[in-house]
Amino acid sequence: MTKRKRYGAEFKREALRRANEPGVSDVLVAEELGINARQLRRWRDAVKREGEEAFPGQGRSRDEELTRLKRKLAKVEQERDFLKEAAAYFARESR
Repeated sequence: MTKRKRYGAEFKREALRRANEPGVSDVLVAEELGINARQLRRWRDAVKREGEEAFPGQGRSRDEELTRLKRKLAKVEQERDFLKEAAAYFARESR
């Protein structure tokens, strides 16, 4: 069983903006993005029904989460490097 792919609100809005350009069809945009043209039409219908609140999202954006995780990784790497240096120092001292 395949997992459903989820797209963020910004991705959906950008896809719709691209599809609304003159001379560009839904099918062309869908092929470029690797999605089904029917999905693009569903997103457009959602915007018509709900306006700006069409894609509420799930709270935190992926960029914010990515930034938070990168900071955490940098901190953990710094701690790891410190512990490596301390272990090497004490190993030399005990000789």
